Amino acid sequence: MNNGKMMKMPMPSIDSVKVAVRVRPFSQREKNSGSKCVISMNSRTTTTIQDPKNPEHMKTFTFDLAYWSHNGFQKDKDGVLISADPSSKFAGQRDVFRDLGRGILDSAWQGYNATLLAYGQTGSGKSYSMIGFGANKGIIPNVCEELFQAIGNQERHQEYQVTFSMLEIYKEQIRDLLSRNKKPGGLKVREDQQLGFYVEGLTTVPCENYAQIERLMEQGTKIRTTASTNVNTSSSRSHMVITIQFKQVFLDRDLTKQSSINLVDLAGSERQKSSGSEGDRLKEGSRVNLSLTNLGNVISALADAAMGKKVLHIPYRDSVLTKLLQSALGGNSRTALIAAISPADICYEETLSTLRYAERAKKIRNKAVVNTWTLMRESRAENSKLLLRCGNYRMAEQSAFLLAEHELGTQANQVTWAHLLEQAQKEWEQQYSAIAQERQMTKTFPHLLNINEDPQLTGVLKYFIQAGSCDAGQAASNAIIIQGLGISDKHASFTNSDGKVTVVPHSKCKVVVNGVPITTRTRLQHLDRIFFGSNSAYLYMGFPAERGSEDLSRFDYEFFQMERAAAEGVSVDKLGAANSGDGKADPSVLAVFQDYIKLMPLVAEANQMSEELKKELKMELKVKNLASSDSRGYDLQKEVMVKVTNQRTHEVWIWSKTKFINRKFLMEELYQHFLDGEDSHVAQEDDPFWDPVEVVHLGSAHIWLQSLAYSMKFEEQVEFLNCDGLEEAVLHIYIAPCSPAGQAHSEEDVVIDPLEQLGKRIDFQIHIVRCLGVKWLKEDAKRGIQIGYRIYDLPNTIYTKPVWKIMNPQIEETVQFSALNASQEFLSYLQTNALIVDLWGLQEGCAELSCPQSDFMVTGEGPIMVDTKKISTVKDTRQTTSNQTSELYLKLLKLEQEKELLRNINRALREENVFLKESLEKLGSGQQAHKTSNSLKITGMTSLLPSAREINQMCTQQASCDREFAKALKVFYQSMNTARGQFLRLRQYKPPEDDQMLRPFVHQQSQMFKDFGDLLESSLWKLKNDVALIVKKKREYLLHIK
Repeated sequence: MNNGKMMKMPMPSIDSVKVAVRVRPFSQREKNSGSKCVISMNSRTTTTIQDPKNPEHMKTFTFDLAYWSHNGFQKDKDGVLISADPSSKFAGQRDVFRDLGRGILDSAWQGYNATLLAYGQTGSGKSYSMIGFGANKGIIPNVCEELFQAIGNQERHQEYQVTFSMLEIYKEQIRDLLSRNKKPGGLKVREDQQLGFYVEGLTTVPCENYAQIERLMEQGTKIRTTASTNVNTSSSRSHMVITIQFKQVFLDRDLTKQSSINLVDLAGSERQKSSGSEGDRLKEGSRVNLSLTNLGNVISALADAAMGKKVLHIPYRDSVLTKLLQSALGGNSRTALIAAISPADICYEETLSTLRYAERAKKIRNKAVVNTWTLMRESRAENSKLLLRCGNYRMAEQSAFLLAEHELGTQANQVTWAHLLEQAQKEWEQQYSAIAQERQMTKTFPHLLNINEDPQLTGVLKYFIQAGSCDAGQAASNAIIIQGLGISDKHASFTNSDGKVTVVPHSKCKVVVNGVPITTRTRLQHLDRIFFGSNSAYLYMGFPAERGSEDLSRFDYEFFQMERAAAEGVSVDKLGAANSGDGKADPSVLAVFQDYIKLMPLVAEANQMSEELKKELKMELKVKNLASSDSRGYDLQKEVMVKVTNQRTHEVWIWSKTKFINRKFLMEELYQHFLDGEDSHVAQEDDPFWDPVEVVHLGSAHIWLQSLAYSMKFEEQVEFLNCDGLEEAVLHIYIAPCSPAGQAHSEEDVVIDPLEQLGKRIDFQIHIVRCLGVKWLKEDAKRGIQIGYRIYDLPNTIYTKPVWKIMNPQIEETVQFSALNASQEFLSYLQTNALIVDLWGLQEGCAELSCPQSDFMVTGEGPIMVDTKKISTVKDTRQTTSNQTSELYLKLLKLEQEKELLRNINRALREENVFLKESLEKLGSGQQAHKTSNSLKITGMTSLLPSAREINQMCTQQASCDREFAKALKVFYQSMNTARGQFLRLRQYKPPEDDQMLRPFVHQQSQMFKDFGDLLESSLWKLKNDVALIVKKKREYLLHIK
């Protein structure tokens, strides 16, 4: 440094990054969903994770420390979580601090730089470990408190200087959390040859005790909360960095030790799918997680270097975060990382990713040195003069309470430490006065407490409702200034009069109380939940007399969103979380419900941005496959999606969860430009609110194929059900068995046992007749539709031709299919599966759906071949060429034709045989007088055999019985198809939320169950009677023959 002489540089200490893993308890949501724990820790260093889909697959990781905080704990009298019994392996906050926090302090006292990083997905417990909650203080407050305790116990001839700074990194912009003035574009990162990267203009505050640091953290948290509400940005998507500069000055030795302590709470590490995999034309909104992604790249590169691999470049400069952490990763620092993980099976992928991340980090090697130097007395005296000379000038420009963070080695540009403390003390006194006033008002007046997704930011903001009337909104003239999406300048008015508080929204402003939107003056009760605008949530605290010892922690962000969802009619039951028989709801449905709740506020915010930016888009949450089932009737995997509608053009898009989240990030950037007064216009192809038109899936219909297994034709009108389980249209379809030439089979061709068709050729036609009452076309006459289906092992879907601008389109398309050698699997498929027919909505300018005929195998007559597994196997095993395969098909077809010809010949021969027997009988009676002796011989022989007439009668009777039995089966199967349709409709009906509608609903359900039962009973009764009649006739005939 230019004002001192550096001591001889000590040898660096080669240290690995110390890595700890901590598993938290189940959240309330995970408990409600019946989550299973997939994490185990059999020692203080090992962590094992079990794959919930494959329980035998387990992976064990070894780290420096493994903390089990999942269970085995209880609260002491102060509310601190401690071990429930001596045998419990529970690790509390003090245990974590003892291992990690004290290590940081020890390094700082020795003069080393020290860094602690907290990594993990949102909600995994990072902030709890770092900051803590309530009586359970985290690492950061414990480190600061013990630092000052240790300073108080040191010798007097030493001077200790502690400064504190706090910043946030969001979308690559740095926000100073100790300054109320937001700099456009954020603070800049600069580079110094000696100091490396630093933040220019960052506020650094001198502190004398832990209470001052506590106040600074509260102040920083309040600024962070206020900033997050402006555009509803989530704190889980930002990094928070606290830096404590600790300097030890040994006055008797002219020696100084300097340590920089960096405590970093990283953004949530959600493993979002690449937007490319979701088919999004726009780049991923990756600026949100750019820092985290680049941090992973830096860690991977450093881990590779530590393993001896050749690494050409460490990408420190690729993001703001990695620039500031350069010394912490592979540089001059002793570094520790705590990886926070969830124990729940539904978080398996995220947890495994976190453990792998931590495993890479532990390979990094740092080269930490003790930061010491000595100053020449002459230089120090000269610097003191310079400082006194320039001190007043510096103070005139800015408050002495604030100090630029980094010393660039020139003491002449700073005031003396004592002078700084003196100036800072005046600021502290003002702050203490404001804090005391706020505490007094909290005890006196009703007020609003903010509720944030991040528990650390909940309850930070307080808005007092004093006697009389006051306005709330964004305008600075309001008594209550509330920021956020959808909040007007004058949004609502509060009145505090006669021991009552009421609220009334202004004009069309959105105000929701306890989940219900209000439009008139409403009286507030203690602990009422209030939403302003799209998603600004507050808890109302009543008059002191109304308050008790309530546990406010249950009124968290999730509680607010669940209540809002319930009021809008969204519940686990509506999503179809039927009990699985063990009393627990379906975990997959509960996971979808969690996604739904999580996305609700995001969709509300996106709609508000669309409204303010005049994009005319309406977004609404839907559940894909909510009422859909597979071909066997089993529920399909459900997932949340977002339906996007342009209210002006009526264009519709369906966005996946991942695509919507990505788009919302980009919407926020555009909206921020709008708020900053910048030009928010973008080219259409870059607009996150726009997409090219696309084909939209409208619904599905199920046509059960059981009749086809018995070679019976059937014609049905079935409903297309949309994603909400409601009727979208009605499909008229006709399916009939036929000959290879396409001639329909008669009733005589009905089989009693489907196995009669095993190994035989089966031909059938699917005829799409028309589509009735298509809502998609009613909403906009310019639209069109297409219908698609795929049966059994077809490689691709068959689509009908598009039909445009017709309300009840007549389709009239027939496709013939052929199974040349019907397999057992194909016959089973016909008996147990349904043909799923999909209805697709077309929009002007979208690409129509098609599938080239070349994708299908066809017979010589043209029918599309199904049940081709055996043929494909032969093709694969013999590796025939395309010409040889075609020749094989032709031979097989010829054999089928010859077999059909032989059947016809056999049928003709049987008829001729009957005719010949009748002729023989007539001839025998005519020649009886002439050939008595011969006739006696013949009579003796034929008396042992039935006559030709009797044979004919027996054949006719057998055929008659078979026909009647086939007819009875046909009637029964048709009744069963009707019953199956009624049952599927019953499954889709959900009870109404309105209690007044519950009685009619129960009556309707009872009637439907009665009709369903009557249909089943009458169908079985008719089948029994028909079979009994057939058996009776057959027995009577047999007795007659005897």
